This record gives sequence, C-alpha cells and structure tokens, in this order.
Amino acid sequence: MRKVLTILGLAVCTPALFARDTALLRNGFSISHDHRQQIGVTTRLFLSASDEQYVDVPTENIADIQKDEPAAPAAAPEPAISVSSTSTAPIANAADIDSLVEKAARENQLDSDFIRAVIRTESGGNAHALSAKGAQGLMQLMPRTAQGLGVHNSFDAGENIGAGTSYLRSLLARYHNDPIRALAAYNAGALRVQQYGGVPPYHETRAYVARVMRDYNRRKVAQGKSAAKSKKTAPLSAASHPPSGA
Repeated sequence: MRKVLTILGLAVCTPALFARDTALLRNGFSISHDHRQQIGVTTRLFLSASDEQYVDVPTENIADIQKDEPAAPAAAPEPAISVSSTSTAPIANAADIDSLVEKAARENQLDSDFIRAVIRTESGGNAHALSAKGAQGLMQLMPRTAQGLGVHNSFDAGENIGAGTSYLRSLLARYHNDPIRALAAYNAGALRVQQYGGVPPYHETRAYVARVMRDYNRRKVAQGKSAAKSKKTAPLSAASHPPSGA
C-alpha cells in the first residue's frame, strides 16, 4: 500500500534537544514535534519551541500522539552544503520518467507524487543533471551513494530513480516514516540529522525540505480539486443517458 502524506503548510528548523511528541498519521507517516495547537479542523505541529516553524495536518489524519525519546546532544556544526546546480543537458522524456516513477513507487510502496516532488526539486527532471558537489541524475545521487546502491550509471533514468527511491524508502524506515527528517537526511546526510536530532540548521537543507513538501502538497491539493469536480459532474453525465425503459 502506498504511503500518502497530505500536509497543508510547512516551515523547518532545528528541533530542541529534549523529549518531544510524535504524531502518528493514518497513512503510516509520522512527524516529530515540540508542541501542537488545534486550529479548527487542523492540528498545527510546531517543530521547535518557536511558534514560527510548523506543519499543519488535518486532525482527522492523526491516529495517535506518542512521546519521543530525548535527542542526543548535537555535535559541532559543519558548513552548509552548497545548493545543487544542474547541467544544460537535455531533459529526459517526461512520459518515460513518469512510467519509471510509477514502477519505483510500486516496488517501494511510496506515493509516486512524493518521488516526483523530490525529482523536481533535485534536478528539475533533467536526467543528466550534475551538481557542483558531484551529485548526478534525476534524484541527484552522490557517486559513493550510487555505488552502494548498485548503480552503474547514475545518468540512466531507470537506475537513478530505482536506486534513489529505494534510498528514500530506507530513510523513511530509519526515521519511522517522518518525511521531514528523511528529506533532511537525503539532502544533508543521516549523520547531520543525527548530530542535530532532526533537521540541521543549514539554510539549503531547510529550503530543500520546504520545496519538496510544497511541491508534494500542491500535487495533492490539485488532485483533491479534480476529484471533487469529477463528483459534481458525474450526476449530469448519468442524467444525459437514462437507463433503457425509463
């Protein structure tokens, strides 16, 4: 079963280093937070003691709230990773990429739109993207990561999406289906997430997580509107073709 996460708003920061709560969502994802507030039919989950960084989640999507274990003390910070840049190579065929995304989503039990949001943020859909740090392909795999995942050619769309999605799935499992921490680890590395007990205080990483979630939410909102429109127009279509004998 695919995991689908619908979050209405997002801002990211470094979590505080003390006991926190985890919101367990009905779709299998979870979000660690400092405190929360009920706002109508939405629950606002604050990612730190500050009220400026938060995630809004429909209350009905929250199955339970559990206590987190205290986070380990943070190590000395390292310089932020520079923002990825892409090459000017031609963008791969969108239809082929979409088919590969659907295949990887099925194999890894992930929402295909979550993968698409990562690809859009990482490379803009350019299968030959190469960052200044050496990250390659659609999901911007670093050479060492790609090698560990058994990738022979990171610029091959199928290999890149398959390995990148598998890696993303492993990060979600590691962080108990917390997409924010998983994305932070995908961008800055799992070691940095461990050091800071959550999203590192790097501008690039915070912006990266926000961009992915914003794109993902945009897709889900658009799908919801389309589904609602279809339901409204369905009776009109049926009325235009009454059953025989009417």
